[in-house]
Amino acid sequence: MPGHYIYVDTSFAKQGEKAVLLSSDLQAEEWSCLRLVYQITTSSGSPSDPSLLNLYVRFEDESFDRLLWSAKEPSDSWLIASLDLQNTSKKFKILIEGVLGQGDTASIALFEIKMTTGYCIECDFEENHLCGFVNRWNPNVNWFVGGGSVRNSHSLLPQDHTFKSELGHYMYVDSVYVKHFQEVAQLISPMTTAPMSGCLAFYYQLQQGNDNIFSVYTRDGAGLYEEIWKTGSPGNAVWNLAEVEFSAPYPMEVIFEVAFNGPKGGYVALDDISFSPVPCQNQTELPFSAAEASCNFEEDLCNFYQDKEGPGWARVKVKPNMYRTGDHTSGTGYYLLANTKFTSQPGYIGRLYGPSLPGNLQYCLRFYYAIYGFLKMSDTLAVYIFEENHVVQEKVWSVLESPRGVWMQAEIPFKKPMPTKVVFMSLCKSFWDCGLVALDDITVELGSCWSPERLPPPPGECTFEQDECAFTQERRNRSSWHKRRGETPTSYTGPKGDHTTGVGYYMYIEASHMVYGQKAQLVSWSLRGVTGKHCLTFFYHMYGAGTGLLSVYLKKEGDSGESLLWRRRGEQSISWLRALVEYSCDRQHQIIFEAIRGVSIRSDIAIDDIKFQAGPCAEMEDITQQSSGYSEDLNEIEY
Repeated sequence: MPGHYIYVDTSFAKQGEKAVLLSSDLQAEEWSCLRLVYQITTSSGSPSDPSLLNLYVRFEDESFDRLLWSAKEPSDSWLIASLDLQNTSKKFKILIEGVLGQGDTASIALFEIKMTTGYCIECDFEENHLCGFVNRWNPNVNWFVGGGSVRNSHSLLPQDHTFKSELGHYMYVDSVYVKHFQEVAQLISPMTTAPMSGCLAFYYQLQQGNDNIFSVYTRDGAGLYEEIWKTGSPGNAVWNLAEVEFSAPYPMEVIFEVAFNGPKGGYVALDDISFSPVPCQNQTELPFSAAEASCNFEEDLCNFYQDKEGPGWARVKVKPNMYRTGDHTSGTGYYLLANTKFTSQPGYIGRLYGPSLPGNLQYCLRFYYAIYGFLKMSDTLAVYIFEENHVVQEKVWSVLESPRGVWMQAEIPFKKPMPTKVVFMSLCKSFWDCGLVALDDITVELGSCWSPERLPPPPGECTFEQDECAFTQERRNRSSWHKRRGETPTSYTGPKGDHTTGVGYYMYIEASHMVYGQKAQLVSWSLRGVTGKHCLTFFYHMYGAGTGLLSVYLKKEGDSGESLLWRRRGEQSISWLRALVEYSCDRQHQIIFEAIRGVSIRSDIAIDDIKFQAGPCAEMEDITQQSSGYSEDLNEIEY
């Protein structure tokens, strides 16, 4: 193949070394598709440490890079990656990073990088990379490129659809090699990498009255197929336009499939696949937004409601204190409480209904719950999926024994053919065993909870679940920051669980290993300086009579000193509290979390869920301003 490529290999670089390519400033006022032709090779045998090719997007106003795509699979031919870039008014750069793996002959090569306006699932099949579409190889029937100067089939068309000439190209399947009934040929699009919804259009021809079935499917990362179109009446031997509603809220492939029932199945041809982000027909209804089914209860019940009056779920708020946990959102906001202590009859049930969710979509429901009291915890909170058309309720989750008084995360994937509602039910089985059930931060997302194509972790965030991200410490010993899950060893200090899921990890100082006034510093990775404001959010836990000091510092590159951004002194609450820190910095810098041990061993300080964002904290600030005093709902309830 003529032309040039660029590469990095072991002849001039060592294992673990990085090679970086940075584009000039780019803008994508319209939706664009970035295509990368690449190859990763390795020495024979599968090395435990493969080479990596990463592609990042660097927005002008963000202090970190966003990982858009990553590959490590070696191959003996050029591969193509197609990545959707959503339209944005912000300027950005593309950064490509190659990291060499083990082996004497490890190499990473790039042949082409191209950004074009349009969607990655669109194609006119005129270029030899076929827009990243691939044929799933079958010994007997396959999709081939037709047109141009090719004359290798008895049923080729006189002209393509794009140029309406014999020089143009299209894709086709021919039944001449079919050996069995139901032979299937599949043409598979690139996987979408950004949410999209609208009208998918394409042109097709098929031989009239023949034994073939032409269908279009979507397939998600978990391998779930769904048919979205199939040929109806026999087609004419002309190019027919097909339009189909296409919704990909999470990564999906489009599969064009032809099934033949014998060698006289004729041919099927395909050309000019296009996508438009508006519905095919003029639909008046707005597309469903999963955010409508989510709620943090800070303002009201959002779109949730209860089935009857009386003591059901109350919206309550707790001041930061040492005895009772606050909400999950910020530690000082509102949450829902089903207080079964005041019900006169056993078998009490409090039902909370979510809004209606359209059928035939994959959902992931996540929420946080905390249980207090109850000798037997199991079944005190359950989640049902209520199918509206059949009035059927299916139980999909119920609480098991777990730590009391800790916000725990639950995740439930579900998909139903009919419209559904999510129902939360709190239950008190016997008069002698009732307690409190708390609920907060309910979110519904489109897509599977554990999709293997889960996008990389959001940039600028650290939950400490996998590792310590890129945070570092000058020294590591008993008196530095430690990663932990569950309770801390000393009673009456430290959290009972982390903030992310209740059973995950957080970072903390163990006061019993330190002396009064001793410091531990956790230092962030290097952040780029940008114009404008940054917002740093994190959760902190300062419970214990002897609690010392937690401070956040900004250290600019080249400066010897640090400047103080935020500080809390002494015992604050038994809850995880949210901190919002707004700052500006136009050069490379680091953020330092410093904990100082207090007067006694009851001085464990913890942090979790750190997040850097571009722009001011103003929108979030509203929530924390409401944290003074008890709510009216709570005045009626005693603990």
